[in-house]
Amino acid sequence: MDFDIAYVKGLQVLDSRGNPTVEALVITEGGGYGRAIAPAGASKGAWEAVELRDGGKDYRGKGVRKAVDMLNKVVGPAIAGMDSTRYRDVDRKIMELDGTPNFSRIGGNTAVVTSLAVIKAAADTEGIPLFEFLGGRRATMLPVPLMNIINGGAHAGNDLSIQEFMIVPVGADTFTEALKIAVEIYAELKKILRGEYGKNAVNVGDEGGFAPPLRKTREALEVLMKAVKGAGYSEGEVYIALDAAATQFHDPKTGKYLIDGEELKSEELLELYLSIVDEYPIVSIEDPFTEEGGEWFIQLRKALSGKAFVIGDDITVTNLERTKKSVEEGAIDGAIIKVNQIGLFTLAEEVIEYLLQAGRKAIISHRSGESEDATIAHIAVAYRTGLIKTGAPARGERTAKYNELLRIEDYLSGDAEFPGKNVFLR
Repeated sequence: MDFDIAYVKGLQVLDSRGNPTVEALVITEGGGYGRAIAPAGASKGAWEAVELRDGGKDYRGKGVRKAVDMLNKVVGPAIAGMDSTRYRDVDRKIMELDGTPNFSRIGGNTAVVTSLAVIKAAADTEGIPLFEFLGGRRATMLPVPLMNIINGGAHAGNDLSIQEFMIVPVGADTFTEALKIAVEIYAELKKILRGEYGKNAVNVGDEGGFAPPLRKTREALEVLMKAVKGAGYSEGEVYIALDAAATQFHDPKTGKYLIDGEELKSEELLELYLSIVDEYPIVSIEDPFTEEGGEWFIQLRKALSGKAFVIGDDITVTNLERTKKSVEEGAIDGAIIKVNQIGLFTLAEEVIEYLLQAGRKAIISHRSGESEDATIAHIAVAYRTGLIKTGAPARGERTAKYNELLRIEDYLSGDAEFPGKNVFLR
């Protein structure tokens, strides 16, 4: 009885872009308390779960009163009395209530926030951290962070086509040390950008990375490596990861990609990727081609074998069938996991488990519109994914996840593991 859901409440709150989003509160009969906030993406895949927004004039149409009403009047009453530890049953009930393939009735934001609040309430009722509730005693591995410290594309107002330039501090023995390395590089980058491009160059984008007036991919990579070396680290200690988000700079009319001031065919873009991987310590490239360009993912992955990973996001959208297809075709080495893309925690859990069993990478990820909710930190540890994307070591909605990982590492004490470079072994 203690774990049964006693109370469900939805509320409209704000995300990190100042847009309304949904918060859910779930309380169990035993007094367990779970609160979750739905994130929102800027660059969205075509197959993502649909957000329920109000339209109209308020909040420029982005209000979520309809979603909150759906949570309070439909979802909450339907799951009341259910056992929160049987969260898969709860998620199935939410799916039944919606009855559409993309949560267009109740809203993907309504679904995901309820789903996450339920597992948090179950863990709190049991009196253990969420990562331990989900992963048990094996959940001891802290993730290597992929930190977006130069923003471009849909995340910034500059002319960079590549959306994220990330540092990956692999030359550390602990998560705490990895975070220190990243913070020092971030500070060095700020100094370099201010000196070379002026004070406006250190304005930050949606994910806390700087959005300097850069135009070319190599220009961003050069300044990134200058910051790494200026902070006292080497290429072997800090890798680079890219999120191209290529759908965002693909012209469907011409079939070409608009990057670095040029229009490139798919084969020319592939050659660009190969050349920069040879020049810089790039360990992974996410969404290198449009979400419809699976055949080019396959070609790039073959060409980069043993050098760098090809990672799916818009092409996989945390969807099990789409992820399986990409893995079976040889298109990806791993995929981004964003729970709100698919709408329910258990649907994301299936994709994580499939990827890990298939010998691929599952990278737990935030969205560009975030909050103080730190659930993804627990998910990364629970499933021993070894990798997380949650932005620069700046802005409260980003540092909330890093601070939670520091707390988890402290809780685990001597049992805490940090994979470092080993996480990139095939």
